[in-house]
Amino acid sequence: MSEKSPLTDVKTLRERARQHIKEGAVTAGYSADRGTVLKLLNDSLATEIVCVLRYRRHHFMARGLPSKSIADEFLMHSNEEQAHADLIAERIVQLGGEPNFAPDGISSRSHAEYVEGRTLVDMITEDLVAERIAIDSYREIVEYLGDQDPTTRRLMESILAVEEEHADEMSDLLQGLPGNSKHKQSTGKG
Repeated sequence: MSEKSPLTDVKTLRERARQHIKEGAVTAGYSADRGTVLKLLNDSLATEIVCVLRYRRHHFMARGLPSKSIADEFLMHSNEEQAHADLIAERIVQLGGEPNFAPDGISSRSHAEYVEGRTLVDMITEDLVAERIAIDSYREIVEYLGDQDPTTRRLMESILAVEEEHADEMSDLLQGLPGNSKHKQSTGKG
């Protein structure tokens, strides 16, 4: 006697694929609340756009002796945040939504704030704070998604990993600036 396979039979898969064909990548097996996921993704898109703009401003405003290498780091992070925004926008469309790029609401939807900073220390600090906010919010999104939407979960996990790298790099830059030994003690690094 053969055991029943835990997988759906091919005939049923083929029949289901033809139903609701206008839903694109979203099949009957998608178990997440699509409206909630789209809102979370659009909020994450806004967060990434705010980070792109803040890092880009910092790239151009960085001044002082160590500023060239730090400005280069800001530009690299800005470009990586833009790549994240593009991936998130693409996933929103795959889920049948529309990426919200409307400028008027971006800062209110963003988890991170747009704080300009005047000195290198201020800029790096604000970028580190924003990365820490993104880390916590993206981790919560990953936990919320669980097994309901593994594709979006993996996307957010990959972005989360880069945000953690960014935070570590900002922390290292902050510690490396002259006269910033107080930060070393408060973070336990150094």
